[in-house]
Amino acid sequence: MVTHPTRPAGIRIPRSDRAFYIASYVVLTLLFLSVLYPIVFVISASFSEGRMVSAGKVILWPVHPSVEGYAAVFRNRRVLLGFGNTLTYTLLGTLINVCVCMMCAYPLSRRDLPCRNVFMLIFAFTMYFGGGMIPNYLLMRNLGMLDTLWVMILPGALSVYNMILARTFMQTSIPGELLEAATLDGCSDLRYFLQIVLPLSKAIIAVVAMYSAVAHWNTYFNAMLYLDSMEKMPLQIILREILLANQFDASMMVDPELQEARADLADVLKYALIMISTVPILLVYPFIQKYFVQGMMIGSVKG
Repeated sequence: MVTHPTRPAGIRIPRSDRAFYIASYVVLTLLFLSVLYPIVFVISASFSEGRMVSAGKVILWPVHPSVEGYAAVFRNRRVLLGFGNTLTYTLLGTLINVCVCMMCAYPLSRRDLPCRNVFMLIFAFTMYFGGGMIPNYLLMRNLGMLDTLWVMILPGALSVYNMILARTFMQTSIPGELLEAATLDGCSDLRYFLQIVLPLSKAIIAVVAMYSAVAHWNTYFNAMLYLDSMEKMPLQIILREILLANQFDASMMVDPELQEARADLADVLKYALIMISTVPILLVYPFIQKYFVQGMMIGSVKG
C-alpha cells in the first residue's frame, strides 16, 4: 500500500492523490534526467578520444578513454596563472561582497531608520537603470583602477538583489525583541550587529556568498574591458584563448590528416574546458547546501 510520508501509517491515500503523486514523480524524474544527461555527456566527451567525439560516438560513457583534451589545456602554463587570478578575484571579491551586503542590509532592516524607504528606492533604481559601458569605463579610468586587481572586485562590491534578500531575512527571522533586550543590557548597535545578527544570519550569508562566488568565478567581460596585462587575466579569458588558438580555417590547410587532427582536438577541447571552468565552483555547493536551501526559503512562510 502506498502511503504518504506525512500521513499516519494505516491511512489510505485517495486514488486521486495517488495518481497525482505518481504523475509528479514521473515528471520530476524526467526533468532530473534531462538536466543530468548533458552533464554526464560533457564529462564523458572530455575523457574520450577526439575522433570518437567528432564522429558522434560518445553517448553516455567515454569511448576510447583519453585525457588528450586536459593535456592540451594544461600544456599552456598560463592556465595555472589564470586559475590563481580567478581564485584571488573570487575569494577577495566574495569576502567584500558579503561584508558590504550585510552592513548595508542591517540598517535597512531596522524600521526605526530615518528615510528608510527613500534609501530603498535609490537602491532599487540602480537595478533597472545604469550608466552604460562607456561611462563605466571612463569612471574606472579616472579612478586609476584600469588594469588593476580592484577593477575586477570593487565595481560589483554590492549586489542590490543580494542586499534585499539579506534585509528580508533579518526582518523575518530575527525578532525585534532581541534588539530591545540587547539595548536594555547596554549593547551598542555595532556589538548587536556583530555578536547577535551575524551569528543568526548564517543561512543568508551562505546564500550571498554562493551567489557572489559564482558571479566572480564566471566573470570575463570586465576583464576584457578593463584589463590589459595577461598576468592579470582570469581563467575564463585564458581558456577562451586556448579554444580559439585550436580552431582552424579548413581552407588554409592542405594536409588532410593535420586538418582532421586539429578538428578532433578542437572538439574534445571544448568539453575539457567546460569541465575545468565549472568543476571547482560546483565542489563548493555541497558544503553550503544546508544553509543555501534554508536561505532560499526566505519569506515563503508567513505568520
